[in-house]
Amino acid sequence: MIYRRKTYKIKPEKLEAFNAFFHNYLYPNQMKYGAKLVGRWVTETEDEIVALWEYTSMEQYEEIESHIKKSELHQKAKEKRIELGELFVESHQDFLYSTVTPFSYHPPKHVVAVTGFITNEQGEVLLVRNDHRSDTMEMPGGQVEEGETLEQAIHREILEETGISVILIGITGIYQNITNGVLCVVFRGEFLSGELTPAEGETIEVIFAPLTKENINQFITRPNFQSRTLDAMEPSYIPYDACTILPFELVSRFEVKRKEY
Repeated sequence: MIYRRKTYKIKPEKLEAFNAFFHNYLYPNQMKYGAKLVGRWVTETEDEIVALWEYTSMEQYEEIESHIKKSELHQKAKEKRIELGELFVESHQDFLYSTVTPFSYHPPKHVVAVTGFITNEQGEVLLVRNDHRSDTMEMPGGQVEEGETLEQAIHREILEETGISVILIGITGIYQNITNGVLCVVFRGEFLSGELTPAEGETIEVIFAPLTKENINQFITRPNFQSRTLDAMEPSYIPYDACTILPFELVSRFEVKRKEY
């Protein structure tokens, strides 16, 4: 493994604009081609930001950079920087190499995500188009935050991305992306309240669509998103427990639920 440390000197008043630019342009392009973001930090004085990226080798880093420079999002990023003006005063990068030997313990690095198959009274399915995956629509969702249950995370993510609240019915499947270490849990639920509202800087389109097996290609173009959506159309539900240990305490148990009128 190698690590690229990218350091940006910024003006404190530019912090919010820089964060939005990083989230919408730099981060999705790196992730799309296989890089992993270890973390990103800002100094107490908010005048320096450090991002640490992980690559399997220098060859992978060079290959990713080659893809990015040819990408449409990279061109959009250059145009956005011109529009925003000076986002940072200066930047530099260096490379770090792990001191861990192949036989040392390496803690696992995985991301747990949730997504929701949500229907309205007409049986239409809630779909979003994300800014960094604009080639396809998909079910809303995102990463589970530290200390959150899966149930809390899916409620929060759907509200943030679409502006609506939902009632959950059950879990329809678990899906793993071995390449980027993402484990995704899919919930099925029903619309409760709210108005469809895209999330600025994240979702550019939010709709309820008359989705079927026959027309799914018109909305969802990525095979991995299609498979989990099709599974949720005719679900087999599984239970889920959230607990603490030492001592054991059951925080919540989630089984199939039906809306109460």
